[in-house]
Amino acid sequence: MQAGREPSMEDILASIKKVIAEEKELRATVGTVEDDESPAEDPRASGDEDVLELTDQLAPPVDLGPPLVDEQIAGQSRQALEQLQTVAATIPAAPLVNPLEEMVREMLRPILKQWLDEHLPQMVDEHVKREISRITGRPL
Repeated sequence: MQAGREPSMEDILASIKKVIAEEKELRATVGTVEDDESPAEDPRASGDEDVLELTDQLAPPVDLGPPLVDEQIAGQSRQALEQLQTVAATIPAAPLVNPLEEMVREMLRPILKQWLDEHLPQMVDEHVKREISRITGRPL
């Protein structure tokens, strides 16, 4: 996202979904680490020698406490946000027209129409007479 630009609806929805998914993943990881006491595979057995596997826990498990949002409420919110994202995705993008230019154009349209109605017939008559005179060589 560029600096100075407001985030779009899609950016905001993606950010909210990411936070919810990260919390779910963190909770699942914390539960898995506490429950999982099996030894890790030997990385050399798979042929990935440049992969560093960490088998020791670096920090004690963190007690996250109860979830901030009930899973049912989070699911309902997620569905509402997905519905909003679907609707927002179907709306066509705003036209790339300068609003000031469009406003001036709409204001000038009746003035231009009136001027053309008054002056165009006379201008066309003058040009036609001039062209006829040029072609025929006789003044009208």
